Amino acid sequence: MKSVLRSIFQILKLIRYLNLAIVAITQLLVARFLVAGTSIYGLLTNTMFDLMVASTLLIASAGYIINDYYDIKIDYVNKPNRVVVGKHLKRRHVLVMHSFFNGLGILLGVFVSWWVTLVNILASFLLWIYSNQLKRLPLWGNLVVSLLTGLSVFVVYVLFQQNLELIAMYAIFAFFISLIREIVKDMEDIEGDEKFGCKTLPISIGMPATKRIIYFITFLFLIVVFLLANPLSIFWPFFGTLTIILAFLCNRIYVADKKNDYANISTYAKVIMVIGILSMTIIQ
Repeated sequence: MKSVLRSIFQILKLIRYLNLAIVAITQLLVARFLVAGTSIYGLLTNTMFDLMVASTLLIASAGYIINDYYDIKIDYVNKPNRVVVGKHLKRRHVLVMHSFFNGLGILLGVFVSWWVTLVNILASFLLWIYSNQLKRLPLWGNLVVSLLTGLSVFVVYVLFQQNLELIAMYAIFAFFISLIREIVKDMEDIEGDEKFGCKTLPISIGMPATKRIIYFITFLFLIVVFLLANPLSIFWPFFGTLTIILAFLCNRIYVADKKNDYANISTYAKVIMVIGILSMTIIQ
């Protein structure tokens, strides 16, 4: 019994259950507060919505699995305490789980709509090519993960076909915060990535230049939010708060010079993501 529980715990660890919970809650909040005529109970009993969320979580789980499968050696250097594949779960079992989760996720999407199915197929393909190739290249892997993060928000519009502008704004918000966080994670993991021949942004152009790119992305992020959110009634408090938060983030990046510093910044970026998503409960 203990071995079974240990295996279940390792599977949950492998698929990043806390990250999956954030994705599910985000989609629920987007549907509740940005789609007219919805309620929490109504959404939880809406079969199409439930299938969409389940398919998203399955595809995301498969992505985490294949990413760890390809990154075993790198993770032993960067995050030795978080290694699951080959250490707690056999590699062939992990591959079977990846194929099963991907297949089931795409199948569930078919019951929702062909558009959701296409989104799931695209996400599945991008997660595989990211893990296999793109994450070892400068910026491309970061862009793919960020795109998929934004897509997990935008797929709610694909299902309900309501409030395009506001849902798109939050999808773009998720994209930019995720992009910043992914680059910071590459800065955190530079030791293992460099050892195994990866060409991430910090390795290709150096830490100072990578920091300058993050500053530029942050500035671009604020411009896009300004253009999209200006018509909203509480725009200035929202924009002002975001500016202060991002200024603090950039300051932390500016003074960071240790692996632990970048790990803390990555966590901070995730907190910004959660706070931003929660803001949809008051921004109408």
